[in-house]
Amino acid sequence: MSKPQKLTQLEENEVKIGLEIHIQLTALKTKLFCGCSSDYRGKEPNSLLCPVCLGLPGSLPVTNKRAIDLAIMVALALNSNISRRTLFFRKNYFYVDMPKNFQISQYDKAGGVPLSTGGWVDFESNASIKRVGIIRLQIEEDPARLAYHGTIDSSPYTLVDYNRAGIALLEIVTEPDIDSADEARLFLQKLRSIIEHLGVSNGDLQGSMRCDANISLKGGKRVEIKNISSFREVKRALQYEIIRQKQLIRRGSTVKQETRHWDEDRRITISLRTKETESDYRYFPEPDLVPIEISKTWIEKIQSKMPELPDARKTRLVKEFDIPEYDAGVLTSSKALADFFEECCKLYPDAKKISNWMMTDLARNLKELGIEISESKIKPKYLSDMLKLIDKGEISGKIAKKVLSQIVGTGDPPQKIIIKENLTKISDKTRIQKIIDKVFEEFPKAVQDTKTDPNAINYLVGQVMSKTRGKADPEITNKLIRKKLAKYKTI
Repeated sequence: MSKPQKLTQLEENEVKIGLEIHIQLTALKTKLFCGCSSDYRGKEPNSLLCPVCLGLPGSLPVTNKRAIDLAIMVALALNSNISRRTLFFRKNYFYVDMPKNFQISQYDKAGGVPLSTGGWVDFESNASIKRVGIIRLQIEEDPARLAYHGTIDSSPYTLVDYNRAGIALLEIVTEPDIDSADEARLFLQKLRSIIEHLGVSNGDLQGSMRCDANISLKGGKRVEIKNISSFREVKRALQYEIIRQKQLIRRGSTVKQETRHWDEDRRITISLRTKETESDYRYFPEPDLVPIEISKTWIEKIQSKMPELPDARKTRLVKEFDIPEYDAGVLTSSKALADFFEECCKLYPDAKKISNWMMTDLARNLKELGIEISESKIKPKYLSDMLKLIDKGEISGKIAKKVLSQIVGTGDPPQKIIIKENLTKISDKTRIQKIIDKVFEEFPKAVQDTKTDPNAINYLVGQVMSKTRGKADPEITNKLIRKKLAKYKTI
C-alpha cells in the first residue's frame, strides 16, 4: 500500500459544500396530496391522518394547486428556469418515517422533470458578493417526525408521529459552491430572508426550515449530514464535520462516502449508513398523479403578485430613510427585523438612531437570550418611546441600555421599567455636586493626574456614574467636574 501523500495547507483547507434545503410551505392549510390539516404542531400525535397520507389501498392523491403556486413564486425569486411540464416520481425506501414505503417527490433524470432548474442566490461575504448556484427546486411530501428517548444511537426505541407525513415541502439543491461553514450560514440567512419576504413559509416554526449538507475535503469522499433541525445548527454541524474529516486525512485514514446524523445535544455527527446511490431508491413516475402543465400565463400571474424581496427592500431603505447600505443590509437579513425597523420609523423620526440601537444593543440582547426579534417581547413602540425619553433628557444612554435589556426580557414598556427600577436620570446640579465632592475626596490621585493628562477626567466622571448607577446626567456631571478642577487650577 502506498504511503498517503501529505496535504499542503492550501489543499488541506479546500472545502466544498453543497446544501439540500427543505422548506415547509407553512402558508398552506392542508397537506400536499390530501385534505388533512397542515397545522400539526402541538397536536395529538398521529391524529391528522387519512387513507391518502397513510397510503392505504384504494386511496388516490390529488395535488394541492396552491402548493404549486408557492413553489413557482420561490423559483422566480431564485432566478430559476421554471419547467413548463413537471411530474412527480416515487422515491422508494423502506423506513418508518414513510407509511407508504415510498415518498412522492420529483426527479431530474430518467425523464423526470423537477419544478425548476438553475438559478442563483447572491449574498455578501467578506466584503464581496458571493453567488451560489441552484441545481434544482422540487416539491415533495415531508416524512413523519421521529422522536428518540435520549440520543439516536442509544435510544431503545423510536417514536413516530405521522402528522407531519405529507406536509408540502420544497427541496432546494445547491451547487457545491460554498467554501466554509460561515458562508453556509450567510447563504442560508439570505435564503431565509427571501422565503420570509415571499410569505410562503414561517421560519420561526420549529422544523419549518431544515437542511442536509454534502461536504467533502480534498483527499476525501463526499459525506452527507442529515437531520440538521434548523438553519442555526448548520454552521455548528459543518464546523464539526470539517474538523473530523481533516483529522482523518491528516492521519492517513480514508473519509468514506456515508450518511451521518447531526446530534444537536452532543454537537457531533454520528454514522448512520453507507450512502445510498440513486439506483437504491428505484425512482419511477408516480402512476396516480398526472403531469402538471405550467403555462406562461400561470407564471406571469404569479410574477405580477410577487412581493418586495430583500435586495429591493435594501435599496428602498437606503433611499427612503437615508441610512447606510450596511445598515440596510443587516436589517433586511430578516423580514421581521426589517418590519420592526419600518414600524419604529413611523413612530420616531431618526432612522439612523433606530438602526444603531437595533444593530448593537438590541441585537446583543437577542443573542444573549438566543432568540429572534420575532420571538422577543419587545414592540416597535417600546423602542421608539425609549428613544424619545433619551431625547427629553429623562434617561441617559447608559440607563437606556439597562431599560432595553429589561424590555426584551419582560415585555414591559420603558416607562414602567424606569419607575419600577428607579432609573430616572439625575439632573439636579446640587445633588450631583455633592457626589462629585465625595469623589474628589476619595480619589485625590486621579484629581492630580488631570494636571498632566486631561483625559484623566473620564475616570472621575466614571466614578460619579458608578455611584449613581449610571443615573447622573453625563453632560452636567462633566461640566461640574471641569468647573471644580478649574478652581483647583488643574486645567
